[in-house]
Amino acid sequence: MTHYTEIGFVNTKEMLAKATASGYAVPGYNFNNMEQLQAIITACVETQSPVILQVSKGARNYANETMLQYMAQGAIEMMKTIGDPVPIALHLDHGDSFELCKSCIESGFSSVMIDGSSLPYEENVAISKKVADYAHEHDVSVEAELGVLAGIEDEVEAEESSYTDPEDVEDFVKKTNVDSLAISIGTSHGAYKFKVEPGESIPPLRFDILEEVEERIPGFPIVLHGSSSVLQKYIKIINEYGGNMEGAAGVPEDQLRKATKSAVSKINIDSDGRLAVTATVREFLANNPSVFDPRKYLGPARSQLIEMYKRKNKEVLGSAGKA
Repeated sequence: MTHYTEIGFVNTKEMLAKATASGYAVPGYNFNNMEQLQAIITACVETQSPVILQVSKGARNYANETMLQYMAQGAIEMMKTIGDPVPIALHLDHGDSFELCKSCIESGFSSVMIDGSSLPYEENVAISKKVADYAHEHDVSVEAELGVLAGIEDEVEAEESSYTDPEDVEDFVKKTNVDSLAISIGTSHGAYKFKVEPGESIPPLRFDILEEVEERIPGFPIVLHGSSSVLQKYIKIINEYGGNMEGAAGVPEDQLRKATKSAVSKINIDSDGRLAVTATVREFLANNPSVFDPRKYLGPARSQLIEMYKRKNKEVLGSAGKA
């Protein structure tokens, strides 16, 4: 067995290549605080799933980049105490500049994403190549993006989606030398990926685009962003206990399962974690109005997160047992 704890964080090259070849997806789980990080590590060790710990620019600002760096390193030490090790990458999600990517690489990140998807094509190529050239000198993997996802999450915002043009992907990958590529096939950021009325169906993902991308760059790791399913049990609890999230809907899990059988080797899930925490905390405080100790309500939220991540690994992504 590979003892990942001896080397700390790994880049994503080997884990994504293995996932592509074996028909599952590595989870990309975002975290902002201790409870989220504890839940991710616990769930992935208990299910023996590789995992990509994702940090957005907003999370770095919220938690303080130094604090967050040491929290992530602490996750490696925590892993040693709870079970057999699993491969863990520390990844910058939606880096928006070379300077931000460079800063993360220098502070110990093993993977970075440069998101130039809102730029003109040639500018996206140029900045993605610049980041890849620098990152590869430090054994850090690089994810880039072609196409634009609608929605809002942290500091990533777009009003409308722009589907990835399969004709561009081969040229882009060749010119930039990036290690994985996020594409737009109908997923979106945030909890309102699809705002639907009762009885309305959610539009299917554009698997035709995915299939053509696979034909043009066979075996190359593809990433899906904005892939939370916006689990309705959490929406129901939030609305019952004072929230207002009517019509929030996400990507059906059966479509995500289908995507894992293709070249999609990494699936990002953030909103589902936020919803699980919010639902648990709202319900607990409503039923226990005299409680003021954060441990009393964040503890159950962490437990709910662990169970949700374990189920995602086992039943949706297929990553359980693949460490």
